[in-house]
Amino acid sequence: MNINPNIFKGYDIRAIYPTDINEENIVPIVRAIYTFLIKDYKKSEPFTLVVGTDMRTSSPSLTKVAIKTLLDLGARIIDVGIVSTPTFYFAVSHYGYDAGIQITASHNPKEWNGIKIVKKGDKGLIKIGKPTGIEEIKEMAIKEKSIRSSNVGSLVKKENILEDEVDNAIKIVGNPNIKKFKIVADAANAMGSQYISALFKKIEADLVKMNFELDGTFPAHQPDPLQKETLVDLQKKVISEKADLGLAPDGDGDRLFFIDEKGNVVPPTIITSIVAKDLLTKNPGERVLVDIRYILTPIKIIEENAGKVGITKVGHAYITEEMNKNGGIFAGESSGHYFFRDTGNAESQIPIILTVLKVLTAKNIAFSKLADEYKRSYESGEINFKVANSDKILESIKEKYKDGEVETMDGVAVSFPNFRFSVRTSNTEPLLRLNVEALDKKTMETKRDELVNFINLVGN
Repeated sequence: MNINPNIFKGYDIRAIYPTDINEENIVPIVRAIYTFLIKDYKKSEPFTLVVGTDMRTSSPSLTKVAIKTLLDLGARIIDVGIVSTPTFYFAVSHYGYDAGIQITASHNPKEWNGIKIVKKGDKGLIKIGKPTGIEEIKEMAIKEKSIRSSNVGSLVKKENILEDEVDNAIKIVGNPNIKKFKIVADAANAMGSQYISALFKKIEADLVKMNFELDGTFPAHQPDPLQKETLVDLQKKVISEKADLGLAPDGDGDRLFFIDEKGNVVPPTIITSIVAKDLLTKNPGERVLVDIRYILTPIKIIEENAGKVGITKVGHAYITEEMNKNGGIFAGESSGHYFFRDTGNAESQIPIILTVLKVLTAKNIAFSKLADEYKRSYESGEINFKVANSDKILESIKEKYKDGEVETMDGVAVSFPNFRFSVRTSNTEPLLRLNVEALDKKTMETKRDELVNFINLVGN
């Protein structure tokens, strides 16, 4: 069986269909995943495995083969159907199942598909990625090693999960009083449409829907809010509708970007800071995690509100690993992922939306003004470079900026009194990623340009 080892990424399995993932090679991959998940299971009751899927055109056939493979292995399957990744995580955590796989390629283009894997830990869900087992799964899949079981598999369909997910999110946020807002949401014909629709059946709002029909060909645009061009129509619609805000989830719904009433993107660090302050008001002294790309704004907000800060590597597998090992009430990632201890340390976008609306209601000000209240730094936005010698570039950066505080947790991050930057290789694409932030805009722009020129010079 030919399996490309490069499809096993830092956070999940992701590949082009049918070239590198298809109905044939998904069989040894799923066997390896199940073998990995149950290897340490010692309880007397049956091991329960959630299976979910997204709306991609290749997902139905891949999911069908995955389920048949698991049944042949004797698995007890909980079929949650077509759901967002946050809903999938919620199902595993909230109902106490042992593990789960989600057939999805997140925000990648329509030709892609893949598998996200999670298992239940002592303190929450554990995402299976590079630090937590993906290499072991890769080795077993390539060598076609798996369990041989005489158990008879079973399948149970689980329904009405979204209703429970919304109710749980409302509880997490404290059953908030929220005024009626006008909200435009562009779901990109992808999975975020489900939880946004479910939320605003419970919370009164004037919801203007864009691209809510599930369509794995993504006819409107790629479901990736990190690509600025995918947000243009939403930004225009927010302004033309005179809406209070806009919402832009990604393909599988585990990332979410906000647009203010002026059509501007609200940086995820601001959203992290809003949620962190709200949580710390009720839970002083708790720990909040942020990834290493942008830290100046959230650190100041967290410290101003008697919280403790933890810095993590980029990626959900690394963040959930840190939450499980050392604790944290909440984590916010610069790419629009948000994690709550109360959702099993998994991404959950519904309580994020609710918290933002709760704070906007209490403050009774425009979203842009709220964002300005929380802003403590200026950010460059992620700048990507296609290079063949990333190790050489990183070493050159360390040497050039050695008079700063150098951190090598994830690539190279260097801090100075009034600015800092992070340069790291992508875990999902052959790219070098640069992020620069400073306490004032001019310094950010100057250092951004300086670093871009240096990387281009060294990379040539």
